[in-house]
Amino acid sequence: MNISSVVVKCAPKFLKDVLDSLEKSGVCEVYQYDEDGRIIVIIEGESTEKESEKLSKIQAMAHVLSAEMVYAYSESEFAATQGQFDKVSSSLIENLNSDMPAEDIVYRGHLKDK
Repeated sequence: MNISSVVVKCAPKFLKDVLDSLEKSGVCEVYQYDEDGRIIVIIEGESTEKESEKLSKIQAMAHVLSAEMVYAYSESEFAATQGQFDKVSSSLIENLNSDMPAEDIVYRGHLKDK
């Protein structure tokens, strides 16, 4: 299951219309809004594709100026990598936790040209 928050913007004069459309749409739950036309909604979906479809429906609603996903959570997103991070060597962890003087750090370039 995926759950995400979306910030929806509309002109303040259309706030009631957009709130009604969102509530009747069945694609989201209105969580909070203010009189300036900012609305926070929650969407859920079995997959990121389903959430994207719901976001597109919100973006296409009348009087919606913008609707952008600002937070996403997927309980199964990292299931395929579970246990992989347990393979980190103890020497690496020891080095990361040590108090190394800054002058001993060796700079090996940036990734910009890689």
